[in-house]
Amino acid sequence: MNHHRPDTSLRNPRPSPSPVPLGRAFWRWRLERLRNGIAPNPAPGELPAARPAVAQPRGAAGELRITWVGHATFLVQAGAINVLTDPVWSRRVSPVSWAGPARLAPPGLDFDALPPLDVVLLSHDHYDHLDDRTVRRIVRRHPDVAWVAPLGLGSWLARRGARRVVELDWWQDARLATPGGEFHLTATPAQHWSRRSLIADPGRLWASFALSAGAGPKVYFGGDSGYFPGFAEIGSRLGPFDAALLPIGAYAPRWFMRPMHMDPEEAVQAYLDLGGRGAFVAMHWGTFRLSDEPPLEPPRLLREAWSAAALPAEDLWILAHGETRARRIAPRAARPAG
Repeated sequence: MNHHRPDTSLRNPRPSPSPVPLGRAFWRWRLERLRNGIAPNPAPGELPAARPAVAQPRGAAGELRITWVGHATFLVQAGAINVLTDPVWSRRVSPVSWAGPARLAPPGLDFDALPPLDVVLLSHDHYDHLDDRTVRRIVRRHPDVAWVAPLGLGSWLARRGARRVVELDWWQDARLATPGGEFHLTATPAQHWSRRSLIADPGRLWASFALSAGAGPKVYFGGDSGYFPGFAEIGSRLGPFDAALLPIGAYAPRWFMRPMHMDPEEAVQAYLDLGGRGAFVAMHWGTFRLSDEPPLEPPRLLREAWSAAALPAEDLWILAHGETRARRIAPRAARPAG
């Protein structure tokens, strides 16, 4: 196995995220939900779906093509490089198959319709972003894929058969040679947390990522995060981006969710902090019911915040499950400065 783990003695100091309200606050939230109830789930078919338009086996040079599978799972085709983010094809996101949040909509892309994968990107270890069954399926179907994850997840992946694993600390880079060309990644901060069981693993990090395919498309994958000043630093150091994949859901109640999940208005501010250019690609809504807001509320509030910020309508990508959107991207050397 090719397993790269950076020298942690050289780790950049990272600020602690805002305290995540667990323990007593968690039970207060659950009691409030029990007392007050929540809006019903959408009726079958109410969540929009579309037919994918995946480039097979690879995309064209200078093209960015993004397909939403659901939640934080995207197939990002950056030129000829195929990247999969936080892959989840299971029906539930839970330690057990018979309980826990279930899909409101099926995966927008059939697993067997995936093109050859070059990179699988993992933001952190929560069940709605790291799915054991899906990881094992990818290992069997795409044994040579490169897995890129924050510090501490390498051994978990290795136990499931992953051969090529790259672990990154915040602000660390990796350059990967792929059949589609050179791929550059930088792990960037996020305001979130990691835990997969009642016993926390203090060695596991969470992250967002800045991606670039040679001189072609640049993409920011936000993973999971509350709003924090780090977005502005990421934008100043690595932006602007041709697309920013940002979470917009799982934000209610705000007193509980604010440190770990942005609401749509905060997500628009994060987009502006990142450079305010390129496509805003909405994620982390409409697939799994993780919080108390009505499942169809996030895109409505996002459109309102986008309009209030007077941003271009063509740059707001609220995809249906399975929908693919594509955009031609000029080589960076040919782009105007600024």
